[in-house]
Amino acid sequence: MKKKRTEPKSGASSHRRGGNAEKSAPPSGPKPRSKSGGRRRRRRRKPAGAAAPESPPPAEPESPPEPPAEPETPVPPGEPAAFAKLSLSDVMLAALHKAGYFEPTPIQEGLIPRAMAEVDVMGQARTGTGKTAAFAIPILEQLRPHRKGGLPQALVLAPTRELAVQVRDECDKLSAGRRVHVVAVYGGKPIRPQTEKLARGAEIVVGTPGRVLDLMARGALMLGDVRFVVLDEADRMLDIGFRPDIEKILRRCPQSRQTLLLSATIPPPVRRLAQRYMREPEELDFSPQDVTVETIEQFYFTVDPERKFDLLVELLKRDQPHQAIIFCRTKRGTDKVYRRLYRKLESADVIHGDLPQTSRDRVMRSFREGKTRFLVATDVVGRGIDVTSISHIINFDVPQFCDDYVHRVGRTGRMGREGVAYTFVTPEEGNELTRIEIRINRLLKRDEIPGFAAFDKPVATEPVEQEPGQPPASQTETPPEQKPIFGRRGKRRHRRAL
Repeated sequence: MKKKRTEPKSGASSHRRGGNAEKSAPPSGPKPRSKSGGRRRRRRRKPAGAAAPESPPPAEPESPPEPPAEPETPVPPGEPAAFAKLSLSDVMLAALHKAGYFEPTPIQEGLIPRAMAEVDVMGQARTGTGKTAAFAIPILEQLRPHRKGGLPQALVLAPTRELAVQVRDECDKLSAGRRVHVVAVYGGKPIRPQTEKLARGAEIVVGTPGRVLDLMARGALMLGDVRFVVLDEADRMLDIGFRPDIEKILRRCPQSRQTLLLSATIPPPVRRLAQRYMREPEELDFSPQDVTVETIEQFYFTVDPERKFDLLVELLKRDQPHQAIIFCRTKRGTDKVYRRLYRKLESADVIHGDLPQTSRDRVMRSFREGKTRFLVATDVVGRGIDVTSISHIINFDVPQFCDDYVHRVGRTGRMGREGVAYTFVTPEEGNELTRIEIRINRLLKRDEIPGFAAFDKPVATEPVEQEPGQPPASQTETPPEQKPIFGRRGKRRHRRAL
């Protein structure tokens, strides 16, 4: 009995002294003490743990973990209120905030609700107004969950390789927070890596019509599950002869698909295509009567053809543009201008359809990064390419079609920024200038650089006094020899017999 009474005292004393009392305990009878002490420690820890929540201080530290969990929600605190009115998901609003999109453009504000309602839409808006995001946002919102190796749910057709890459990058940027795979397919690159990406599964496929047909013929691209088809820059695709390829692709897509057509202009051929392959499409026209951007100042120079390059160099020295695109009509003319310009300005490069795809990618990457200031190009980059730092557009050659002028000039003044456009006009190209002014409903201002004006007539000289009785000088002077029309003189050349 005494032993039982002393055990609690020793336990209490050990509890007061802490661990040192246990070390000073006698070695005799270690087993019963260890067992009893272990039970007592367990019994005493339980009430100690139970008493912790009763005291207010330990209960307060458990609540702070909740505030850090709030930033993990996909919607940031400063979400754009204008996009929130379009009934978009929190994930999409977070992606828009991350991309820096706070206010929807008119084409986005008008097309997104109708596309979300599964209506076929023809959207017309001038360049640089965010047409890519206008169709990418509703598609991303309506995609089904990702399945490994699943078939594409959306197909986007673009006229050029550069535009296909740009659309893919825009879709990747807006799909932040989602498991969405976007694959770009286009010619000029090996087809095997593209087939491997498609085999792993892709929700969205962006490509040029020619490569899409090639992959369909190989069985690498199946369109049985396609729910959305987008024709981006449809007028340009028809201009360069893609209409048969587009019709073949549309016939292979399910009839229940939703079709979206976007372009800066909708000429009659595009309208006929829409009426044939779209289901009661709604037409949304957000292009004002002035099809060019108001923030772009547009000028023209009258210059002789052989002095165009000298005028170009003087213009670049005078304006010192941040970045400029110099448009030529032909590939050969593009190379010629580039070789001469590179001797004077090293930060120049060239791009056209005959370059390998690797070279075109390198040139566009350097231009986007600002390493290249002056890009000599054909109309291959005149559609859809978005480089916001372009300050000047120079039409070294007058475009063949008026709509090409609209798209060339649209490379500057993107998203409300200011820009300048110059057009070199020879004396024989007055009719082309008039047609452009009628198309854009604006008169271009004439600009001049001293010493580069075109001379249609010789400069008038002071009249010479005539002596009485002599005929006027106009009768005594022999008329100048007329040059032949087609370049050769009228003298017939005879070949001697050998």
